[in-house]
Amino acid sequence: MKAIPALMLLAALTTAPVVAHAQMLATAPVEVREVELTYPADAIVEAVKQAVVAAQMQGRIIEARFDAGSRVQAGEVLMRLDAREAAQGLAGAQAQLVNARAAQERSKHLFAQKFVSQAALDKAEADFKAATASAGQAGVAASYATIVAPFSGIVAQRLAEAGEMAEPGKPLISVFDPKTLRVVASIPQYQLAGIKQAMSAKVEFPETGKWVAAMRIEVLPTADARTHVVRVRVTLPDKLEGAIPGMFVRAHFVLGKANKLLVPAAAVLRRGEVTGVYVVDAQGQAHLRQVRLGEAYAGGAREVLAGLSVGETVALDPVKAGVVLKQIQSP
Repeated sequence: MKAIPALMLLAALTTAPVVAHAQMLATAPVEVREVELTYPADAIVEAVKQAVVAAQMQGRIIEARFDAGSRVQAGEVLMRLDAREAAQGLAGAQAQLVNARAAQERSKHLFAQKFVSQAALDKAEADFKAATASAGQAGVAASYATIVAPFSGIVAQRLAEAGEMAEPGKPLISVFDPKTLRVVASIPQYQLAGIKQAMSAKVEFPETGKWVAAMRIEVLPTADARTHVVRVRVTLPDKLEGAIPGMFVRAHFVLGKANKLLVPAAAVLRRGEVTGVYVVDAQGQAHLRQVRLGEAYAGGAREVLAGLSVGETVALDPVKAGVVLKQIQSP
């Protein structure tokens, strides 16, 4: 029997574990599947219920109870303004109301005894109504010093601090309800007909890879005269975790279905401007191959435009596949 050279035996012993390790890579086939044809559009998350509470009177802010991120209940006091001047006006109006009520009662009593005319009674009653209206108006003005939450939600931003002067119309604090959110996308007018016929829509959160089915699609009835785009609202499910107003997302409007060549998104490797996958051959060895990809689809799949064929197998962990390939190529 011919002896095996020592160097060949050593090479076989060191290479065998690497090849075996390569064969243990998690893989997935490149296949053609029916997917939904979509029109993707960049969109922004916004709250359905959101409000910027502004001052309705002039006065210095003496108390700011909540800051951004605080949860508040409907009717809860958010800020207080200096109401001394309004309180003085209310006290004066109430005093006039008391005087007008007494004058009205006296006039009624005197009119019943035929000591005053009907005109005098009418004037007393008119003065009483005017005083009642003035007192009510002063009471409303005094209530403006207390800024309350219009609904239950979260404080998005505090726009004024204690000690600042509030003016009528000046924004003080913004509040939103996190339970009901939607995304707003701007659609070019040439795509409007297809969007109106869209069967459904899905919202993609690029940072997390999460896809959410939309509850409703609403196309607004006007287009922007300068950019010629139409705003489309896509309602998200209630109490959606991880979504906050202002977040960037993509709205995918489903226009139909077609067969596409797909590869798992987990198998895609990006190095600078190069996009590739590790193709695993019949011997279980991985080979890096550059590919050109198309749209992303729900379920973690990417469309393959060039570089792969049906039936080929790709590694689901490209980093691990690269380590194995480097071990095999090392002397």
